[in-house]
Amino acid sequence: MSNLIEDLFHGNLRLDESIHPEQEEYQEINRQISDLMQDYKTQLTDNEYDALEQLIDLIGQSTSMYVEAAFEQGFRTGGRLMIEVLAKP
Repeated sequence: MSNLIEDLFHGNLRLDESIHPEQEEYQEINRQISDLMQDYKTQLTDNEYDALEQLIDLIGQSTSMYVEAAFEQGFRTGGRLMIEVLAKP
């Protein structure tokens, strides 16, 4: 069994790599996205498709920043909850 503190110290914790949504719709949505992107690739000019990819990349960056902030907020809330629970006799 690995040591969480050691993994954290050595930078071995990659929580984002272990996230696998359990909703059945997740795989279907990703398939639909892939199909739509393939359709756009054939219908749009190269410049239009590049612009679409740039937009999608920016949305991905924005979403990643939001998820990171949500994770931090949840982690802090959990820490405060533990402090409150342990502080009460």
